[in-house]
Amino acid sequence: MVLCPECDSDLDLDEDELEEGDVVSCSECGTDFEVITADPLELRPVSDEDEEDDEDEDEDKDEEE
Repeated sequence: MVLCPECDSDLDLDEDELEEGDVVSCSECGTDFEVITADPLELRPVSDEDEEDDEDEDEDKDEEE
């Protein structure tokens, strides 16, 4: 059982299916987490700044094509 680092709710994740870089969300508090390591499972909250960086990278790729 994996608990949400923010609200301690059960995240109901299949740990065997997770890989580094995957993003999971807590259904209780809505916080998104990135999988830092799969074994042992380590999660890091995804900040709004991280999401904006990802969007900027996607836009840069679209412009190059």
